[in-house]
Amino acid sequence: MKGKYTYVWVSLVVLVFGIIFVPRILERFNSNTVVENDRMHIKDNSGDLAYIMLNGKKRRVPEFAFLNQDSLLISNSDYNGKVFVVEFFFTTCPSICPIMNKNLLTVQKEFGDHDDFGIASFSITPEYDTPTVLKKYAESYGITDLDWNFMTGDREAIYDLANAGFNIFAAEAPDVPGGFEHSGMFALIDKKGYIRSRVDKYGNPIVYYRGHIAEELAKNDHGETQQITILKEDIEKLLQE
Repeated sequence: MKGKYTYVWVSLVVLVFGIIFVPRILERFNSNTVVENDRMHIKDNSGDLAYIMLNGKKRRVPEFAFLNQDSLLISNSDYNGKVFVVEFFFTTCPSICPIMNKNLLTVQKEFGDHDDFGIASFSITPEYDTPTVLKKYAESYGITDLDWNFMTGDREAIYDLANAGFNIFAAEAPDVPGGFEHSGMFALIDKKGYIRSRVDKYGNPIVYYRGHIAEELAKNDHGETQQITILKEDIEKLLQE
């Protein structure tokens, strides 16, 4: 008899749970609010931007020196006193790079008239992406900003800059379209050369901004897919510092 009564009580608990909680769970799924607890859900634009820390120190942009689309040697010192965005791309990329650079075009349109703003684009296929190729690529996008440099140079140095310097993944991958794989992230650098970002609702820096999602597709979405919009907001903040 004891086992029978236990079974009845368990059945009642399950029934009550179903009546009270299942409709609430279904409602959250239908309204997409279930994603609100995702760590990548971005909070509002209040508060200062975080510094990215490594071993207790603020991370600075690594030193670099490469040729740009005009065959001029560009180094990190050319960005001193400027807020700038960093990306790693390649001109023959068939997938995310066109989206990334179209997003950056909207950034350039908004901030291109600021002398203290720039963009640094590093090719991960430097053997093919010569200054001449990069020049044609920039022209094809209508890019005229002198502070947007498309850079090429020593392959090992570029991959070291991406993977070790910025921790933005880039690698040769023969099995993927285009033969190369990269994360599509943007890094945001302040006027003093520090890597900066806003934080999520838990107070953790998001570190990088997802550049491979078209902004116009993201405006009505939730969380991390809105990051081109928040990148612009954060650039504005750093320009005012």
